[in-house]
Amino acid sequence: METSPDFFRIDKVPRNVKESQAIMNKKELKRFREILLGRQKEILQSAVETKERGMGFSPEDLADEVDLAASESDQSMNLRLRDRERVLYKKIEKALKKIDAGEYGVCERCGEEIGIKRLEARPVTDLCIRCKEEEERLEKSYAE
Repeated sequence: METSPDFFRIDKVPRNVKESQAIMNKKELKRFREILLGRQKEILQSAVETKERGMGFSPEDLADEVDLAASESDQSMNLRLRDRERVLYKKIEKALKKIDAGEYGVCERCGEEIGIKRLEARPVTDLCIRCKEEEERLEKSYAE
């Protein structure tokens, strides 16, 4: 499968920003901002709770190697979750900046509007469904 070089181009200023702004009204932008800010707050709260609980464990508190292994496994899982939340937090910040710049809801690859339903499902998305599907097809072909 061959893809044109234009498919991989990411415009600094999407071609159809004005059209997208006309479609995405201020009320919808405010709603998405609130969704993003709410999720951002949840991530921060989760980080605070994790910090308060403490990520470490004391080997003296663990009776045997099985308890130690289980605790290490739990700690590893918590670290992976924190990392995923950190990545999501950065995506939320990027989406909020796009709202401020009037570029939210515009595909970074093709410049077309990202559908409201897609944004509701994944408010941090920066690709329309068509471009995302194409990206996933390419990733799948590389994996094979």
